[in-house]
Amino acid sequence: MLPDSTALLDPIVLARIQFAANITFHILFPTISIAMGWVLLFFKLRFNKTGDAKWMAAYGFWVKIFALTFALGVVSGITMSFQFGTNWPGYMKTVGNIAGPLLAYEVLTAFFLEATFLGIMLFGQKKVSNRMHTLATVLVAGGTTLSAFWIIALNSWMQTPAGFVMINGQAHVTNWLEVIFNPSMPYRLTHMLLASGLTVAFLIAGVSAFQWLKGQRQAGVQAALKTGITLAAVLIPLQIVVGDAHGLNTLQHQPAKIAAVEGVWHTERGAPLMLFALPNAETRTNDYAIGIPKVASLILTHELDGEIKGLNEFNEHPPVSKVFWSFRVMVGVGILMLLASWLGCWQIHRKNTLSPLVGKLLIAMTFAGWVATVAGWYVTEIGRQPWLVQGVLLTKDAASNVPVGMILSTLLMYLALYFFLLASYISVVFYLAKKATQTEIS
Repeated sequence: MLPDSTALLDPIVLARIQFAANITFHILFPTISIAMGWVLLFFKLRFNKTGDAKWMAAYGFWVKIFALTFALGVVSGITMSFQFGTNWPGYMKTVGNIAGPLLAYEVLTAFFLEATFLGIMLFGQKKVSNRMHTLATVLVAGGTTLSAFWIIALNSWMQTPAGFVMINGQAHVTNWLEVIFNPSMPYRLTHMLLASGLTVAFLIAGVSAFQWLKGQRQAGVQAALKTGITLAAVLIPLQIVVGDAHGLNTLQHQPAKIAAVEGVWHTERGAPLMLFALPNAETRTNDYAIGIPKVASLILTHELDGEIKGLNEFNEHPPVSKVFWSFRVMVGVGILMLLASWLGCWQIHRKNTLSPLVGKLLIAMTFAGWVATVAGWYVTEIGRQPWLVQGVLLTKDAASNVPVGMILSTLLMYLALYFFLLASYISVVFYLAKKATQTEIS
């Protein structure tokens, strides 16, 4: 819901900035917790099979990071949910019959599952059987993924709504399966799960590389380092393939978004892939454009002379520059992920070591997954504008009449709090890593 206007004192624009700030902060933590649960399960299963203490050492360190991440995700999620009522009452009024149950399913089937068994994961290792502890890890990992399933189902429905009918200005479900498994849902869910996996892979690789360069070479750190690098090297090619399929699906259902992504103003065949450009909304052209001829058409239509519908064909379309550059940030970080993970994988598996240069590269990319995920989320959400629910509800029609001063004051409060919490989170992660280097890890 980022603004496409410079009128920063407009209440709708401020409300959009506030929601964007909340969702940007919130998404950072589920992006880690979704995949981290499965990595913890991998550590636990490896320990169960081999009896090697290094796997429990890795589990013991990273379950602390998981708990910290989970806590911040819960807090930021509650704050975000309040804004549906305070800033966007028209949303629940219009589509509450669909959004309400999906959000409730997420709480009832996923959040309670995670919250209940997280305590056993953290504190029950010596108080319950190994089988029960493993089961708790399975249930928490499953709960995080189930949570993602329901949230992505709702967000995907907002992008490609299906299975409903409008009666007196309100959406009523005609088919829940069509609502949940709407046309873009499988692509978005897969794309998000892989994004979470990559975020966690680089987090583990970066923090473990930090420990490695600090002189911590014990087996637990080496196991985590190899796991993170290998996971990243495996997932990034899959993400590229899934991203391509997701793009084709978006071209079919949201062509205006794709036109903004590619900076295509006029419908054309053999559209170039823009490596750099400054989209100009006034002249409806791209300034300083550098592109590769026909490649955009080839990627999107699998034909060199495939037609891409331009932005001029649409009465309403998203703000081009924001979508255009967010997409390129996402892709650019993805390319860096590919290079860094494959280089690190070659070193750690072939040479069983990590050079200082590659180690520093991995440390620098510890939170690269966050950057790529947020950029991709901006493409998704800004690319839907001016619609809150595509073709059903305009963003401006869902906004409340909250005074500008109230929105601005709470926005500033949120921003200050989020910067503090984000800095604290990163500091604690590396504090725990430093502390771990001073203790014996078998």
